Amino acid sequence: MATRTIWKGAISFGLVHIPVGLHTATTESGVDFDWLDKRSMDPVGYKRINKRTGKEIDKDNIVKGVEYEDGQYVVISPEEIADAYPRTTQTIEIHQFVDAADVSFVYLERPYYVAPINKGQKVYALLRDTLAKSGKIGIAKVVIQTKQHLAALIPLGDALVLNLMRWGDDVKSTDELDLPKAGAKATTPSAAELKMARMLVDDMSGAWDPEQYKDEFKSAVMGLVAKKVKAGKTETVVEPQEESPAYADNVIDLTELLQRSLKGKSGGKSAQDAPAKSARKAASKSAKTAARKTSTNMATKTATKTATKTTSRTASKAAAKSAAKPTAKSAPRTRKAA
Repeated sequence: MATRTIWKGAISFGLVHIPVGLHTATTESGVDFDWLDKRSMDPVGYKRINKRTGKEIDKDNIVKGVEYEDGQYVVISPEEIADAYPRTTQTIEIHQFVDAADVSFVYLERPYYVAPINKGQKVYALLRDTLAKSGKIGIAKVVIQTKQHLAALIPLGDALVLNLMRWGDDVKSTDELDLPKAGAKATTPSAAELKMARMLVDDMSGAWDPEQYKDEFKSAVMGLVAKKVKAGKTETVVEPQEESPAYADNVIDLTELLQRSLKGKSGGKSAQDAPAKSARKAASKSAKTAARKTSTNMATKTATKTATKTTSRTASKAAAKSAAKPTAKSAPRTRKAA
């Protein structure tokens, strides 16, 4: 079954652009416990509580602050936060290629599958195969949902994987840990110990098969759930109805703009301005189309309304005239008194 594309854009390095889409590569496998009121089996939600007074407060009275010292905050307005957001470029911009072995796994955070779109298969395969044969990975920056990420573009079989990474200052140093120094005499194992350890490792070695590792806690809980369902020990929870927010659907598709950059667009100002001009042109065209539709709808409504009024007026006159004629004919003549 095809997975949903959660992001569309392009991989960019040098003058090469590869239109791609991102797909989630993982699923949450834990048990999701919901809070319920045991007296009524109603769902329990979260409230905005003032930690000092214990009272619930309205969201309009909440501001965002950053603690710069113990107990000291700086308040940041929504406008200032919006200005600080990174500019969305819809591009996985590769800044450097590095040896795959040089990047520690502690920096890797969340993987996404990258798939080519809009006839980008050939260039996609070129980058994938080049990385695989050279033992390199691409270090890139990408903006997803207004948040900027560091990422590694890694070949994996037929696919390219975009693995979001932790920033360098997010990973703690090991300097403060009490670790045995490599090569130190006091902790260096003997040849016999190394031999036995190696034999043990070889004895326990095998091919990597992720399917043989399961979440035992989840299996135990879901087994208990199935047993209780079979025994009829269930409760009905009625979720309160909430209004669904309306979302705008007038999102400009950047796929065509990105595809044009593949057709021999060299660097320079004109190449950089082309997507922006095309976007403005597309937006203007959409606005004109919407205006024409609105004008047509208004004209149609006006014509319909006028026709209805005219028809109604004509029908009323005809009815009145028709009613008057029979009355005149059937009225009895007045005889003079003898």
